[in-house]
Amino acid sequence: MSEAETLFATLRQSSGDDVVAMLERMVRDAPDHALNKINALELAAKEGIGEEEVIAGLLNAVGLGIFEMSWNVMCPSCAGVISANKSLKTLDREQYHCAFCAAGYETTLDNLVEVTFTVSPRVRKIAAHSPDELPAAEYYRQIFWSSAIDLPADLEKLLREVTLEGIDLPPGERAILSLRLPEGTLIVFDPVTHMAQFLEVRGEETSERQNLSMIFKNVQVPVETLAFRPGPLRLALENRTDRRVLPAVWIANQALDGLLKRRKPILNAKRLLTNQTFRDIYRTDTLANASRS
Repeated sequence: MSEAETLFATLRQSSGDDVVAMLERMVRDAPDHALNKINALELAAKEGIGEEEVIAGLLNAVGLGIFEMSWNVMCPSCAGVISANKSLKTLDREQYHCAFCAAGYETTLDNLVEVTFTVSPRVRKIAAHSPDELPAAEYYRQIFWSSAIDLPADLEKLLREVTLEGIDLPPGERAILSLRLPEGTLIVFDPVTHMAQFLEVRGEETSERQNLSMIFKNVQVPVETLAFRPGPLRLALENRTDRRVLPAVWIANQALDGLLKRRKPILNAKRLLTNQTFRDIYRTDTLANASRS
């Protein structure tokens, strides 16, 4: 009997047969992305199993090391993950800032912290375990966005509609992008460092080249919106982190707005704190930050 088979046999002692069979089937057959940042409520609805039963099964599976649990602080506006945490105890900031939305939010357990589940690499290695190797569209799907956003299957196609230019920039590297700015609001954004620069492009079109430089670091620095005119832009990018970055110039258009409005229910921290299985397994962690609600 393999280690996975042994673990699932043990899981059957604490969880319902339907849930264990479902999780075992997923680990064996599901595509990689389906085993990353699992939304327990969505999974329950899809499989026709009670939500509490699915949540309990996943929690017991975490206790056995089959899955890992993450407490993700997410932006209520764009549904991006601002901070991923292995424990509720590490959510020690009163406010979190979303650079993509240029907004700050008070840390609340009901609408700001999602709880998701990812298969452990000891059971099955998936692409999300090596995020720096994911293509840009999959990085957005599997790492940047939370389970609260209902992403379409053809996400790459949709991203092309909102992206003016983009690049995969290795650590320590520099690059120069030459592009033409259309009139409107643009966002130079990197989902790895969460750095963002807003551009307001207005006025008469110019033939003179405009210049913008961005340095990607591990520390975010608030920046003001910059004004440009429609026309050519020389965008100089430098990666001063130890990871690759994925800067792109996004157009704030209807396609982007429509994407960000696609939502679905999530398992939030407030609900999980009231779950009896969670309280039984994680007594020392249960109410660490429960005063934030």
